[in-house]
Amino acid sequence: MAIDECKDIENGLEKPFLENAKIVDCENEDGSIWMVLLSTCVAVCGSFEFGSCVGYSAPTQSEIRNDLNLTLAQYSMFGSIITIGAMIGAITSGRIADFIGRKGAMRMSAIFCITGWLAVYFSMGTLVLDMGRFLTGYGIGIFSYVVPVYIAEIAPKNLRGGLTTINQLMIVCGSSVAYLLGTFITWRNLALTGILPCTFLLVGLLFIPESPRWLAKVGLEKEFEVALRKLRGKDADVSREAAEIQAYVDTLQSLPKTRILDLFGSKYIRSVIIGVGLMVFQQFIGINGIGFYASQTFESAGLSNSNIGTIAYAVVQVPITIVGAFLMDRSGRRPLLMVSATGTFLGCFLTGASFYLKGNDILLEWVPILAVSGVLVYISAFSIGMGAVPWVIMSEIFPIHVKSAAGSLVVLVNWLGAWAVSYTFGFLMAWTSTGTFMLYAGFSVLTILFVAKVVPETKGKTLEEIQAIINS
Repeated sequence: MAIDECKDIENGLEKPFLENAKIVDCENEDGSIWMVLLSTCVAVCGSFEFGSCVGYSAPTQSEIRNDLNLTLAQYSMFGSIITIGAMIGAITSGRIADFIGRKGAMRMSAIFCITGWLAVYFSMGTLVLDMGRFLTGYGIGIFSYVVPVYIAEIAPKNLRGGLTTINQLMIVCGSSVAYLLGTFITWRNLALTGILPCTFLLVGLLFIPESPRWLAKVGLEKEFEVALRKLRGKDADVSREAAEIQAYVDTLQSLPKTRILDLFGSKYIRSVIIGVGLMVFQQFIGINGIGFYASQTFESAGLSNSNIGTIAYAVVQVPITIVGAFLMDRSGRRPLLMVSATGTFLGCFLTGASFYLKGNDILLEWVPILAVSGVLVYISAFSIGMGAVPWVIMSEIFPIHVKSAAGSLVVLVNWLGAWAVSYTFGFLMAWTSTGTFMLYAGFSVLTILFVAKVVPETKGKTLEEIQAIINS
């Protein structure tokens, strides 16, 4: 949904950051770009917090279950309830950000996350523990919308794509840091580290401007001009950009309002099938089960020190995500998705095979190696394509006046899928570890077929050209 809004503003996510940076150096010699960069750095503290919350459960599972005597069902609820909070947060985020502003929404999210982390830190039983996890989920649900929207609304158009990509990169960095820290410090102290990004965000918000587009939208013309001049430089001529923003806001307000039910008419149904289908497959290839409970997977496979696998998992994510960002507009969306799904199939197959060997006492010395290799292949393949590309395609396939309703629907489906996978993973593993990973491998195969048959290539095409392809 957040990426939808970015596309509404100006076809973001089109060029890599470094490529755009060269252009900006030439066009912003007055140094005003530094306020944009500062504002982006402050905002992506929310993205880092998102990753910290998501990554928290992977390295802490054994310790939390032992300290609080949690059953498998209780820990599964703790691990997955964050997705319920995030789903509610994401659905309400648009209205919140429109009502109290982008900065106000980020401030509110940070307060929810801080409250949640403190509840986790002081918890002595499941009720407070789950409530804390739910509150952090609600906070990151709002972050998932408002951070990329804010970045897209403050950035010059020739830097917008690269800066928006940083949002996804910082989510991965936050998750990786949580994985790494969780192998060295206690679960309670790890919860306290989750407060740090929120603290930096709250302090940073005091020094950065509100989104000019939001100020224009709510009719605060004087504040709108002040914020835009602060972002572009006091001597910059902002009259043309101010006129364009005002025209864009007027156009949005004149477009008809669309309800979610309207999306199921013949005019939009194929776009809905593409968008919802990609989100279903993104979740049901198992990312939130494998990611949330990575340490459990390594322990179950017989790895003597599961921290080794968890650290490797964390280290792999960041560089692969950067590679995926550079490849997105070079290789195209469809090839990247199919290569990514092929890789997740291979990773799940290797991990499932390792549990099959263990269950039948065959080549036991190879079991941990196969399990770690499979999970690393899986997360590498997911990070390069299936993680980000579905959101990019989603942002390109809906007409501008239905993107808000379409974004709500897709976010709802995505978080419901995330909850279903993260909640059932522990039970599936207890039932049949081999079958769990083979199930995810099967969904990876279905993903390849779905992309090949249904998903159009959107690389290098205008939104109008994409609509023509879909409607044909």
